[in-house]
Amino acid sequence: MDLFNNLLMGLSTALELNNLVFCLIGVVIGTAIGVLPGIGPIPTVALLLPFTFGLSPASAMIMLAGIFYGAQYGGSTTAILVNVPGETSSVVTCIDGHEMAKQGKAGTALAIAAIASFFAGTMATIVIAVLSVPLSVLALKFTAVEYFSLLVLGLIAAVVLAHGSVAKSLAMVLLGLLLGLVGIDVSSGVARMTFGFAALSDGLDFVPIAMGLFGLGEIIANLERPAERRVVSQSIRSLIPSREDLRAAFPAMVRGTTLGSVLGVLPGGGAALPPFSSYALEKKLARDPSRFGKGAIEGVAGPEAANNAGAQTSFIPLLTLGIPANALMALMIGALMMQGIQPGPQIMTEQPKLVWGVIASMWVGNLMLLVINLPLIGLWVSMLKIPYRLLFPAIVLFCCIGTYGIANSLFNVWLMMGCAMLGYFFIKIGVEPAPLLLGLVLGPQLEENFRRAMLIADGDFSVFVSRPISAVILGVVVILLLALLSPAILKTRKEALAE
Repeated sequence: MDLFNNLLMGLSTALELNNLVFCLIGVVIGTAIGVLPGIGPIPTVALLLPFTFGLSPASAMIMLAGIFYGAQYGGSTTAILVNVPGETSSVVTCIDGHEMAKQGKAGTALAIAAIASFFAGTMATIVIAVLSVPLSVLALKFTAVEYFSLLVLGLIAAVVLAHGSVAKSLAMVLLGLLLGLVGIDVSSGVARMTFGFAALSDGLDFVPIAMGLFGLGEIIANLERPAERRVVSQSIRSLIPSREDLRAAFPAMVRGTTLGSVLGVLPGGGAALPPFSSYALEKKLARDPSRFGKGAIEGVAGPEAANNAGAQTSFIPLLTLGIPANALMALMIGALMMQGIQPGPQIMTEQPKLVWGVIASMWVGNLMLLVINLPLIGLWVSMLKIPYRLLFPAIVLFCCIGTYGIANSLFNVWLMMGCAMLGYFFIKIGVEPAPLLLGLVLGPQLEENFRRAMLIADGDFSVFVSRPISAVILGVVVILLLALLSPAILKTRKEALAE
């Protein structure tokens, strides 16, 4: 009964006119950036953070969430028609989707991709709603001790989700924690690492750092990449798949949705893991695996369903526990903090309209995407003709305006520019910036909860292992660390970095 009442409350929030408008804006922007290779959801969300400052928390989160799952739809359009994946998660769709387009089945491939994404989005929304209730009950048992252990798990998860060297990832987490300590200490009033700059007294602002590292840094790197985009097939005959196509695709949709829902929750799964895993599963289960790579419809339906389900279920740890499952969820935590909302286990009870409004908006957004994507395919493909060199100056201008507008501070603009250079440097040397961002976001909360835990326990460190929930969480941390440092995992990460 509680679940039904919560969903009704969420739908009433999501169906408010202003929230519907921002949901539509989010999914349209998401589709557009999914279509354009090189401008992914992470840079876009980072760049739009300042513009959410004047919005209500529900409108801001609904729009940002729409950008994320909308990008999954957009990426499949260019993957099928142009053989260019707009998103990392759409790389697998190119294999069979583009082959179908070359065989004159572009309309069928696009329709199946859209239907699979809508089906997965609907099922994932139900999964989020069902799991949110028990997790919110568990969250009520959390004190500062359990929350500290949970934040440690979040930081170790940051190392898991990063690619390449474990040592570099740990170093980035530590750098993020150090940057999070800059400013005047709330308890003692002592200035820490401000170097006499008054602008650093309130600490480093999250938004210019995120915009620089993820937004401008990635966009600068894209300027030196080739931008050849040839449309092989734009002849779309019919967007209504036949019964045979639906019958062949449906089991793959169900399997993809199930697999994506599980992998999306796991920290460090990344955008590419659900669709790649789904494609491998479909190929293994197929009676004739040789069809894959030659236009097999299951090779489109399964990965697209897994892709969308994974994108949405990655919100579960964020909405229930305040822990980001990936780099984009770390940006979402920043968006919540900008709105004056402390992410954590208490968010389900303190902000039920926000949480259930975002959950319900995902289904509304997926319905919007199904309606707007297929009729506007010609528009999305024509966007590929926009030269990247013309987009870049406009993006930089919006970044500067947005960053300055947060606190009317020129220091923030210079900080963003410095972080853009740093982000570009990290890309060139193959270092993942996501752990730094998570360290910056979670660091102050880690310190605050550690102090509270020590007050509760009178300085006894054993409190972290004597309380059952905390002990279990720290046990998971130890298992993750041992797994990360195992020779097999280290070898796999080195190979991934070499590729």
